[in-house]
Parts: sequence; structure tokens; C-alpha cells
Amino acid sequence: MSKRFDGRVAIVTGASRGIGLGIAEQLVAEGAKVCLTARKPEPLAEAVDVLGGSANAIGVAGKADDEQHQADAIQQVLDTFGRVDMLVNNTGINPAYGPLIELDHGIARKTFEVNVLAALSWTQQVHKAWMAEHGGSVLNVSSVAGLKPAPGIGYYGATKAMLKHMTQELAVELGPDVRINGIAPAVVKTQFASALYEDREDEVAAQYPLKRLGVPGDISGAAAFLLSEEASWITGQILVLDGGVTLTGGV
Repeated sequence: MSKRFDGRVAIVTGASRGIGLGIAEQLVAEGAKVCLTARKPEPLAEAVDVLGGSANAIGVAGKADDEQHQADAIQQVLDTFGRVDMLVNNTGINPAYGPLIELDHGIARKTFEVNVLAALSWTQQVHKAWMAEHGGSVLNVSSVAGLKPAPGIGYYGATKAMLKHMTQELAVELGPDVRINGIAPAVVKTQFASALYEDREDEVAAQYPLKRLGVPGDISGAAAFLLSEEASWITGQILVLDGGVTLTGGV
């Protein structure tokens, strides 16, 4: 495997498992040092071990939408690795399932704060601490639910649609030195998405032209490409990673 990230450092939020950990594994395999964040210290420590321990990674536990946690994590990265070239805003929550007309406003606010405002705040703080002077690359993890109506997860989709738009706005604002792109996965087999396919995986996968659901490895390579210098003329784009399901009308 190439070492295109030798000497580079990344922060990956929501990375104790699933897509976030998969992206971190890809970056480390290609030479990067990474900082993982997540709420719970124990699975975070286990994820750091998966990546080869302190030689390759550190973990900083905290809530993704806590601005002090963000500042502390960034400072620890700078103290440990001396730079922060890449940011992956992967943290997302979806605590409500059902129609928008019945959505609890408290749940709505929390979902917005984690899925949208936290991504903006992480980007602002990383930009101020390092990227404004040195440049860098940001990747926002959106969703195909943000591309079209997604019954049952409509508010989650609305937050991901805003994240998509914010990605494009920031790409315009922060070029040429900072690139910002996004990915929009369909259903990937993770604990986070398990309610969407558990006990009916074959039925759900039948809607996909590629006849299977995604796995984290289907996401990590595309994420690494967009973060890399090989994508140096790409910014403000959302790459759909969906096994073809949006071609057939699905989400």
C-alpha cells in the first residue's frame, strides 16, 4: 500500500468503531498519525490498540458537540504530533425514527447540534489552530438520506442535507489552501445503522444494484482519496457511495 500520508496527521471524530474507525485504519495504513474521538473512553482505547497503539494514534474522549472537548483534542494532537493536516467529521446521531410531524423538538435540537453544528465547530477550530496558515483537507460524512426524502429518518436526512450544503459553502470560503469534500454513504453494516437492516439484510440488499450492503472498507478508500493530494483539484464535492441504490429510487 502507498504511503501517501507519510508525515500527515488526521483527526477522525466518532471513530471508536464503524465508518470512522475504518477511515482511521486506512489513513494509518497509508502512513498517517491519527487522533480518534468518541464519547466512551474504553472502546476508544480499544480502537487505538487496533491502530497499533500510541506510535500511530491517540484517543481523546468527549462529546463531539462540546467546544471545549474539540479544543482539548486539537491541542493534544498538536502537542503529540505537531500538526493537523486532515479532519474527518464523522460523528452523527439519529435518536428519532418516525414522521417529522411528530418529532420532539429537544431531540431535533440535539441532532442538529451533533450532526451539523459540531462539524462546523470542529472545522472552525482546526482552521484557526493549523489549517489557516498551513492548509489542509476536511471530509464531512453525510448520507444518501440527505439527497432525497427518507421516510422515517427524515430529520436525520435534513441535517445531512445541511451538512452537504455547508461543505460546499466552506469549500468556496476556504479555498485555495483548504479543501472540503464529503461522502454520502447508503446503508453500511455498522452498529449505528443496524436498525435499518437487522433481521432483513437480504431484503434490504435486494434493492441495491450491487446486491449487497456496504461495509466500512467500501467507504475508507474513497475517503482517503478525497483527503489526499491525488484529489488536489477537487473541493466542495459530495461523493455518493451507495451500491447503486439511489439509481433505483431507494435511499
